[in-house]
Amino acid sequence: MKIVCCYFSGTGNTARACEELLKKLEELGHEIALFPIRADAERPALSDCECLLIGYPVHGFNAPAPVLQFLRSLERTQKKTPCYLVRTSGEPLKLNNASGVTPKRILKGKGYAVLGEFHYVLPYNIIFRHSDGMAARMKRGVELRLPADAQKIAALGTSLIKTGPFARFVGFVCRIEHTAMPLIGRHFRATDKCIGCGKCASVCPQGNIHMENGRPKFGKSCAGCMGCAFFCPADAIDTAVFNGWRVNGAYSFLGEPASDDEVCKYCRKSYLKYFHEAEDRS
Repeated sequence: MKIVCCYFSGTGNTARACEELLKKLEELGHEIALFPIRADAERPALSDCECLLIGYPVHGFNAPAPVLQFLRSLERTQKKTPCYLVRTSGEPLKLNNASGVTPKRILKGKGYAVLGEFHYVLPYNIIFRHSDGMAARMKRGVELRLPADAQKIAALGTSLIKTGPFARFVGFVCRIEHTAMPLIGRHFRATDKCIGCGKCASVCPQGNIHMENGRPKFGKSCAGCMGCAFFCPADAIDTAVFNGWRVNGAYSFLGEPASDDEVCKYCRKSYLKYFHEAEDRS
């Protein structure tokens, strides 16, 4: 079976999850193809696709605006091609399930058969910085889930998640981000710490940043992925109203996973439940 994965990723979490999931599917004998959803990326040919995966990070309990734009641009298929959603978030709250409502509706309208949803928790790129121990345990949680999830996709099994009315309401309210981020992003700026390396411009999936006289200039198509601030080697990106939540610098996933006692207090019960569910599979 030819499996095509199209994913949007700002700081690498979703890319990492999709890449590892496709490796498992390739090990099961399937032909795979991976395409980033970026302004400068080629559009995938889906005419021979036998199973479509759509990967995205949860933004304010919704799929990012570029993902919805990509889905709306798909040609309608008459083949009822099987489709799965692969999403990542910084916390395992059920509210994140609301992010699948609109993608599923769009895909159904395009003729795809959405069979399942998979959710992986990986460390925040905004709000606060997780410890490296938390990052390592999140990575282990993903790795423990991947084999069964790959088997489910390979068998074209069903794994849909129900979204309650409260989650739908919260997601609907938070969808204002799709309108607000292009406006907020115009006020991102480089501080005096900027070294003019251009890293922010190169990582931006929207092509929203260009260098001018050795300084980044921010345009009108920010999607709030926070890649510019996260990857800046000088921590020089002021993210306007989100500056107090800015997270800078890549995580290390190679250390000792956090113990139960070391799990952060924020959403502690949800994290422990998520970790234990994965670890009980091993």
